[in-house]
Amino acid sequence: MSILVLGTVALDNVRTPYGARRKMLGGSAAHFSMAARLFTKVNLVAIVGKDFPQKNIDFLEAKGINLTALIREPSGKTFQWSGEYKGDLNTAITLNTELGVLSSFQPQVSDEQKEIEYLFLANVDPDIQRHLLSHMQSPKLVALDSMNYWINNKRKSLLGLLKEVHIYVANDQEARSLSGEHNLIKAAKRLRSFGPKMVLIKKGEHGVLFYSDKFIFSLPAYPADKVIDPTGAGDTFAGAFMGYLAKSKAINMLNIKKAITFGTIAASFNIEGFGLERTAKLTLKDLNKRVTEFKKCILL
Repeated sequence: MSILVLGTVALDNVRTPYGARRKMLGGSAAHFSMAARLFTKVNLVAIVGKDFPQKNIDFLEAKGINLTALIREPSGKTFQWSGEYKGDLNTAITLNTELGVLSSFQPQVSDEQKEIEYLFLANVDPDIQRHLLSHMQSPKLVALDSMNYWINNKRKSLLGLLKEVHIYVANDQEARSLSGEHNLIKAAKRLRSFGPKMVLIKKGEHGVLFYSDKFIFSLPAYPADKVIDPTGAGDTFAGAFMGYLAKSKAINMLNIKKAITFGTIAASFNIEGFGLERTAKLTLKDLNKRVTEFKKCILL
């Protein structure tokens, strides 16, 4: 099996109480891929500019990521995000965002990639997400992520797209904003009414909530005592979650619960280093070992 992810490949500038990094490899598609690669072959769909370092291309390819759908625009700059974390590190303070070549991005995939059954539409303009989805043949599982910027500025496009996907992934703030409900169970029910059969609400250090008509599942976060950089933790969660489901091939309650568990643990590794420092070294053995430790924390 394989999976296709549409998102950003970026150059991130991040500052936390543990230090700062400039122009490090980041972006939703990159973080997603580092976790998903542990379970299945990953096809990455994104765009970068002329300033994107070749070493980053080499790094992604060395990790087994298929980059045939990564557009290298000869003019223009790569998407850059600058952010800072303070206090409890749950929320990033965005200092600057430079869309660069992302502003004119039109995804291009091969005929073979159009037949991929597992698709993750990471956080980009919902019109770009729709463009790619319209070219896929018959996807078995489509998950969609978004952010408050699109909720506020392209709500109509986003709501239309939600009718065409199976899973909507959002953090608690985004879920409340789009649903208009403060209580997360009510928010999940409201979001479900917009179209997706399943809703995943990420709650940061408080874990994750899964909602569907068939069952509700809530899982705490892995108890971490040192958070270096939370950037990309949500995309890392999504990568392991979708990667596991693609590998398992069956979308049922047991596999969804296992996928959420793997996603939670993958995210716990992500926060232990800046950018992709920690997840780039991650192995399935590491993941399984921490899953075993985690089960001891949550089971009687």
